[in-house]
Amino acid sequence: MPDTTESSKSALACSHVAAAAPHAALQSPDVRNDLLNRLRRAEGQLRGIQGMIERGEDCGKVAQQFSAVRRALDSSYVHMTVCLLQQEITARLPEDDALRASLPVLLGELEALLSRRS
Repeated sequence: MPDTTESSKSALACSHVAAAAPHAALQSPDVRNDLLNRLRRAEGQLRGIQGMIERGEDCGKVAQQFSAVRRALDSSYVHMTVCLLQQEITARLPEDDALRASLPVLLGELEALLSRRS
């Protein structure tokens, strides 16, 4: 069973913004900083790979680092996709719709499912 704690947190991070302004998730400093930190980590990993290639390191080690960067970018993509879903669904629900309250949990579970490694 996947740990939905991180996924629930990211869905909740988007939810407070979506409720206030349906298309402004990246206006939230928390959401923006989380995404930028994820991208900076991936950028650092890519620089490390460049250095490994320049030094002529073992292909297996380089491939392992490529795999790590790919997972980091996949994770960021899933996070942004769930945030987009949160924005779009919230924008279409009436303010008094009961689904609004359960949406962060539902999207957190969806993010956990999308994040599973097969």
